[in-house]
Amino acid sequence: MASSLRSLSKAREFARTRISRFIPWTFFDSSLHSHATSFGFKEVHEEEKSKMVSDVFRKVASNYDIMNDLMSVGLHRLWKDKLVSKLTPFHGMKHLDVAGGTGDIAFRVLERINNVSRTATEGRVPEVENETQVYVCDINVDMLNVGKKRAHERGYDRLNYLHWVEGDAEALSFEDCSMDAYTIAFGIRNVTHIEQALAEAYRVLKRGGRFLCLELSHVEMPVFKQIYDCYSFSVIPSLGKLVADDKESYQYLVESIRRFPSQEKFAGMISAAGFEKVEHENLVGGVVSIHSGVKF
Repeated sequence: MASSLRSLSKAREFARTRISRFIPWTFFDSSLHSHATSFGFKEVHEEEKSKMVSDVFRKVASNYDIMNDLMSVGLHRLWKDKLVSKLTPFHGMKHLDVAGGTGDIAFRVLERINNVSRTATEGRVPEVENETQVYVCDINVDMLNVGKKRAHERGYDRLNYLHWVEGDAEALSFEDCSMDAYTIAFGIRNVTHIEQALAEAYRVLKRGGRFLCLELSHVEMPVFKQIYDCYSFSVIPSLGKLVADDKESYQYLVESIRRFPSQEKFAGMISAAGFEKVEHENLVGGVVSIHSGVKF
């Protein structure tokens, strides 16, 4: 028993030592509470952040899928399945997926709609293009190009109800009250003004429309948190260097998670944007969280 306690104590001390090498003391300064001008642990001008984030995703686009598999040990696929399951897509819906350039969420939505429609028509493939519309919006052209390539490989490039749109989450080009659902996966922490992105989500949704957000979040269990932090700051940037020859971009991605609001605070921001029935579900102890809300 005493030996086990000593081992646990050593593990905790190792984690604290490793993490302190990467996290500047300014991160723990309560005065640095604004996420609007943060780029990872750095404080930057608002007009700089958008370009810096765009540069990150331009660099990681070609290796985005393989790095997601490596960093999450493939779990990101299950998390996205869970998101779409909560969404319950339906035939004839107008769906907007923001920061979804690679098409991961949009493809799942289309597959779910087609499966539901096929079941309803007893095996006959339904004609959905005149009603269903799925829009993939991303500010980064490189990420959109990855999605379009994947769509071509799946035969989705022939669909006239799947649309690729270059656009900013903070200034969407879609009309008011035009969408049945809005999703954003692993993207909202990268916008400059989260409140503005939430306001835009609320604006474009119809009454009764649903907002769902899948995002890397905050682990609360102390021992697990220390292990997770050690993995994040030591392993993930090294994987980025090894696989993509880009340690800095993945260092930013890790840091941006720590600057993102807690689950409770983010839920409050969603409510403040006007959404009701706001709730969240933690997955893997809070490594990721799915937030949802409804526009009434």
